Amino acid sequence: MRTILITGATDGLGRELARRLAADDRVIVHGRDPERVRQARADAERVRRVGAEAGGTTEGVLADLADLSQVDRLADEVLDRFDRLDVLVNNAGMGGGPPGSGRAESQDGIELRFAVNYLAGYHLTRRLLPLLGESAPSRVVNVASAGQQAIDFADPMLTHGYGRQRAYNQSKLAQIMFTFDLAEELAGQGVTVNALHPATYMDTTMVREAGAPVMSTVDEGVAATRQLIDGLDGVSGRYFNGLRESRADAQAYDLAARKRLRELSDDLVRRALG
Repeated sequence: MRTILITGATDGLGRELARRLAADDRVIVHGRDPERVRQARADAERVRRVGAEAGGTTEGVLADLADLSQVDRLADEVLDRFDRLDVLVNNAGMGGGPPGSGRAESQDGIELRFAVNYLAGYHLTRRLLPLLGESAPSRVVNVASAGQQAIDFADPMLTHGYGRQRAYNQSKLAQIMFTFDLAEELAGQGVTVNALHPATYMDTTMVREAGAPVMSTVDEGVAATRQLIDGLDGVSGRYFNGLRESRADAQAYDLAARKRLRELSDDLVRRALG
C-alpha cells in the first residue's frame, strides 16, 4: 500500500484525489481547518467502503501553509508518524482572488501567493526528501498552472505594480522552476519530480471566487494528476499540460534564473525560521 500526502485535500482537486486514492492507498489528507479535514476524510472513507476489495485508509494532518513554522511542524509530524512516503502531491494553493483584491502577505511577511503556492511546497518537499528517498521509487507531483509569468528578481515580492494575476502566475512558474531543479538534483536516486497544469478553469471554489468561467471538470484534473501519480515510470523533470507533456515559460529553462530562485527561497526560509 502506498502512502500519499496530498496538501490542500479539503476542497477541489485535492479532495477528489483523496477520495479516489483512498480506495487502495494510505492517503494523508492535509488542510488547515480540523473540521474540513474531518469531513474530507469521512467523504473518502465512505467511497472507500463501497469497494469490496478496498484496502486503503486515510490520516489527517493540519497546517496553515501561510506560516512556515507550521510547514516545519507539518514536516516533523509526517517524519514522526509515517515510516514511508511514496508520493507527495503539492496541490495546496490559492488563486488570484476576487476581482479587485490587493496585495497581501503571509505570516512571515512574504507575498501571500508566492508563500502559499510555492514556498510552502518548496520547504515541505525539502524537509521530506530523506523519507522520499528511503521510500524510492517515489514521486513528487507539483500542481502548477498554464498561467505563468517570469519572476522579476528586482521585485519578487511585488511591492511595486502588484497585480493579482501576476502574483498567481509567478508563483506557479516558481513551482515549475523548482520541479526542474529538483529533478536534476535527484537524478538516479529513484525520486521523480514532475509538474502539471491539471485542467483549465476547473469547477472549483478557487475558479468561482475569481469570477472565471468554468471550462473543465475536476475529473479531468484528477485524470491528469493521477497520470503523474500512477504512471509514467521513470519520467522526471517534465511539465505537463493536462495529459500531454508541454513547454513551460522560457524562464523555467534558464539555469541562472533557477539559481536565483533557489537562493531567494532558501533566504526567505532562513529569515522566517530563524
